[in-house]
Amino acid sequence: MSRVPFMDTAALEEQIGYSFHNRELLEQALTHTSFANELPPDLHSFHYERLEFLGDAVLEAVSSAFLYKRFPKRKEGELTRLRAALVCEPSLAFCARKLGLDKILRLGRGEEEGGGRSKDSIVSDVLEAVIGAIFLDSGEDLAAPRAFIEKYVLCDIEERELFYDAKSILQERAQQSGKSIKYELTGEEGPAHARVYTSTVYLDGVPAGTGSGSSKKESQQHAAFAALKAENK
Repeated sequence: MSRVPFMDTAALEEQIGYSFHNRELLEQALTHTSFANELPPDLHSFHYERLEFLGDAVLEAVSSAFLYKRFPKRKEGELTRLRAALVCEPSLAFCARKLGLDKILRLGRGEEEGGGRSKDSIVSDVLEAVIGAIFLDSGEDLAAPRAFIEKYVLCDIEERELFYDAKSILQERAQQSGKSIKYELTGEEGPAHARVYTSTVYLDGVPAGTGSGSSKKESQQHAAFAALKAENK
């Protein structure tokens, strides 16, 4: 059987505080299908998709239990909404980038040239795959993945909940105060595969917040969040 190219994961393991018994699990979690497809045929399945599937389930179970205990007075609907804010694609991608997973994941040439490292869909999947890898490596015990999830995913809860609902909260506050609200695209830069958009939100024609993102929608979300943060100061 062919051998997978070696990947040095020591720095990442030290950062997350977990040493893998089977480092191939972590290497697989950091390998995109586009990279695996460039390996010999018998290694085409050496990518993160199955681990991501597993990690997603572990993340849902751990986050649900955590929020159930943390917020005993919140109703089911509120807990569901809060969990969505913490484990949605942009939120997980943000956590993954804080760990530097976007910089070390292995991509094929085409995906690399197409800006794969900047795609939330890929980076968030890698984080879930790492969770799946930790779960398997620790003997399918939830203790190790729970420690990882609580430290790197279930953090800054209030601020991330505010970000998740930023546009709807700002819209609601604008309506309550009788102010008009308008988003305007105020900047666009970078190559086509890694475009960065900047939007400004105006309240009664006055700039209230500016934000950037890899899509117009994301830039508006950041602009609304900036406006709320400025309002709450």
